[in-house]
Amino acid sequence: MSTIRLTAAQAMVRYMAAQMTEDGNRFIDGVWAIFGHGNVAGLGEALEQAGNALPTWRGQNEQTMAHTAIAYAKANKRTRAMAVTSSIGPGATNLVTAAALAHVNRLPLLLIPGDVFANRAPDPVLQQVEDFDDGTVSANDCFRPVSRYFDRISRPEHLLTALPRAFQVMTDPANCGPVTLAFCQDTQADAFDYPESFFEPKVWRIRRPEPDSRDIDDVAAMIKVADNPVLICGGGVVYSQAEETLADFATRHGIPVLETQAGKSALAQSHPMNFGAAGVDGAECANKLAEVADLVIGVGTRFQDFTTGSWALFKNSGRKLVSINVKGYDACKHGATGVVGDAKAALEKISSALGDYNSGAFDPQSRLDWLARVDAHCTARTNIPEDCLPLDAEVIGAVQRTATHKTIAMCAAGTMPGALKLLWQAPQGGYHMEYGYSCMGYEIAGALGVKLAKPDRDVVCFVGDGSYMMANSELATAVMRRVPFTVVLTDNRGYGCINRLQMGTGGEQFNNLYQNCNVEVQPDIDFVAHAASMGAHAAKARDIADLEVQILASRDRAVPTVIVIDTDPMHGPGENGGGHWWDVAIPEVSSREAVRTAREGYVAALKHQRAAD
Repeated sequence: MSTIRLTAAQAMVRYMAAQMTEDGNRFIDGVWAIFGHGNVAGLGEALEQAGNALPTWRGQNEQTMAHTAIAYAKANKRTRAMAVTSSIGPGATNLVTAAALAHVNRLPLLLIPGDVFANRAPDPVLQQVEDFDDGTVSANDCFRPVSRYFDRISRPEHLLTALPRAFQVMTDPANCGPVTLAFCQDTQADAFDYPESFFEPKVWRIRRPEPDSRDIDDVAAMIKVADNPVLICGGGVVYSQAEETLADFATRHGIPVLETQAGKSALAQSHPMNFGAAGVDGAECANKLAEVADLVIGVGTRFQDFTTGSWALFKNSGRKLVSINVKGYDACKHGATGVVGDAKAALEKISSALGDYNSGAFDPQSRLDWLARVDAHCTARTNIPEDCLPLDAEVIGAVQRTATHKTIAMCAAGTMPGALKLLWQAPQGGYHMEYGYSCMGYEIAGALGVKLAKPDRDVVCFVGDGSYMMANSELATAVMRRVPFTVVLTDNRGYGCINRLQMGTGGEQFNNLYQNCNVEVQPDIDFVAHAASMGAHAAKARDIADLEVQILASRDRAVPTVIVIDTDPMHGPGENGGGHWWDVAIPEVSSREAVRTAREGYVAALKHQRAAD
């Protein structure tokens, strides 16, 4: 057997560079790195030597570098991924939030944090977390619950088993998620005689697990006897690349499609079978269908509480639940009849079993009426006082009117996710939302990742001032790499979304808007100057009309554009008839009458919850 002597770090880099997709690209497109104690000498040297065989990019923060990598993988429908490396200690633990985000959203991400010395000779080293009762623990053990696969590389030969396992997980449609390889810093520098065959190029195929024919027959039989079936489209439809299959299934069998955050834009909003968002942030026409449905068919969805109205949305007493999912864990949730398999394969087989069946149990005019109301709701108001600030819905309307078939709207947390799910009329593939973890600070880093994955698309990032303040530094990275996208920064001077939720549950306005915080001076943050200081083109929109002009102008730039617009924090973007109750526990005892009243309504609403049969 021919061998080659390499350090463990060099071996890891060489192996990553040789793992390919079916279309001839590297599965790991490159490595985001902030070097420090624990990865600069070993892995840093190996990456520098690799050059363009495995490119290295410098970010500004470990968490946001990982957010960029996650967005890249999501935009590529999980067919490609990126790696992120950090120092030990704080550099590593900065990655934990991103690992949780990737875990919740079932997205591939390779994390390579440095770790303490395997030989323990210099213990305790700088940044080492010492467990008083367990000598094997390091800070990287924080990754265990938020990784699909976790390994600690404390000997060079560990890579021979750890790396193939890591790539198997990231390319497995059922178990896909983040992988953490905690890399002991002395091990990175240790040499080993690796088999040359270990570094031969390997193609990783994303498999399509076939569903059991008996499950297909069961579901087809359930559909045939249903009076009001509906289909809930989740992210699994997108990752299966089953968009056209879903469109054909819905049209052929007359079953309306409702959207989740991850599934939105699998069908264009203009598709006649797309009735829009379901649940808490749902459209009236969609939620009415869900309320009367006697058969709810989930395809590639986790049935998150926003989708199900905390399991109070489906009100039909005879309701049955079907869940088509590549992961058995998800397919069997809440007493569902499960179909374990690939979304595309399952829909094709169920369609074949249904033959010429067509339900047609829906009112096609209801979605047209709803979309007309959305257009009216998102139109800029006229004849309003000068001190009346724009509403978030008006901001969405402005972006919508400038959008083309190439536009991708993206966001993550705060007001805009629910508003966009409800109001944004996306072309197919024109929506990117991180809402499984609802992570503030994902937005700008995520926009960078989306644009890297889809350089021919116009990426519009919606971000509130709260999220911008949490994490904005990858804007500088986008400027340095000349990656253009448009940021629409809505400034409502605090956390407007959660302030409205606080008020809606009977609470006093407290610690959310700056005006209700315990501060000596109210902040007056110049976001335009801040974004410009990082090299972005930045401007303040005077009003909604000016916002449209600024968005159109942004498309010709080679750097990101940040457009700031002041918005009203007190009025949410919802539309009469949209939305649904959400389970937010309200105190059983309070001195506030508003809380006690809200509690009464809460208790009444709980009676409608029905999570399982």
